[in-house]
Amino acid sequence: MAKTLGGNANPFDAFLLINGMKTLELRMDRHCANAMKVASFLETHPAVAKVNYTGLASHPDHAVAMKQMRHPGAMLSFELKSGFQGGINFMNKLQMCTRTVSLGTCDSLLSHPASMTHYSVPKEEKEKYGITDGLIRMNVGIENLTDIIADLDQALKN
Repeated sequence: MAKTLGGNANPFDAFLLINGMKTLELRMDRHCANAMKVASFLETHPAVAKVNYTGLASHPDHAVAMKQMRHPGAMLSFELKSGFQGGINFMNKLQMCTRTVSLGTCDSLLSHPASMTHYSVPKEEKEKYGITDGLIRMNVGIENLTDIIADLDQALKN
């Protein structure tokens, strides 16, 4: 039966899924609102070279994204001017936001692909896919916005 129909969730997992679906819209609204403000903060920060977030008018695909989506989402990336070592230093200074290799959940999560997931990939191949030495990927969570920005700001300081 399992081979034909696949696996099924246990009752508690099903309960958690249904419970989570009830607040999904509220959580996504908060994710997206926080992400827009975080992206705007990063775009003006002197340590940041570039912010990749379709919610920003400066993004080349902004008009298309706003036509197709109600919200631009909670995922963004940004490039640090300080490169590879700057990315490592930034990640090590985070206090509230979590360093991780996989993005998702309600928490603010960040990764530095050049020193984490793509460390062993040759530099030319990384750059071909837009993975620079200073690239930071971020899932903006639903925590208090002031706390998220304060953590990023202190981590960006030399």
